[in-house]
Amino acid sequence: MRLVIARCSVDYVGRLTAHLPMAPRLILIKADGSVSVHADDRAFKPLNWMNPPCKVREETVADGPDVWTVTHSKSGEKLVLTMEEIMHDSSHELGKDPGLQKDGVEAHLQELLAEHITTLGEGYTLVRREYPTAIGPVDILCRDADNATVAVELKRRGDIDGVEQLTRYLELLNRDSTLAPVTGVFAAQEIKPQARVLAEDRGIRCVVLDYEELRGIEPDVMRLF
Repeated sequence: MRLVIARCSVDYVGRLTAHLPMAPRLILIKADGSVSVHADDRAFKPLNWMNPPCKVREETVADGPDVWTVTHSKSGEKLVLTMEEIMHDSSHELGKDPGLQKDGVEAHLQELLAEHITTLGEGYTLVRREYPTAIGPVDILCRDADNATVAVELKRRGDIDGVEQLTRYLELLNRDSTLAPVTGVFAAQEIKPQARVLAEDRGIRCVVLDYEELRGIEPDVMRLF
């Protein structure tokens, strides 16, 4: 992410036109290609912005202020920033965002699902939570209605990494003749489309869990998230 504090004016040229007069402002240029212009109020909402995909062209003008032109790659709309003075300009690598973590939800999901294991299907019975393997514990080991072994990997947000993790567990568990054949269930509050495709391709069943429902909260109760 690039952070620029500058005294600038901003003109939006597209289906509509808008002008921000010269004033000190914060400009955010994110890795996803978005550009937003902020004042020191309005909370998180920008004064003006350009969603990705877009390109930024910075032009140095010999006898005047520099001009930055942000052009949307599809619509051709432009955000033109006339930079009278740049007071701060820095770039920072934030890395992959882990997502919102809420009050130990993942651990609580494991506890609740173990307590209500028939959420996965009629006739399911719990063998053990945190079943140990050589590469770490499986969140839940259980048996289905046919007494076949099922390994469950739990995530708050299910992505490809979680599917890969469960795949490694299944490979190890299936080497144990007392457990094999072992199938997998990938359970989460939200499962990304790519993760679902990969899981189903590997014969892993996906289950979307309702955290509030498992906690026994009625659907009409107001929720913060």
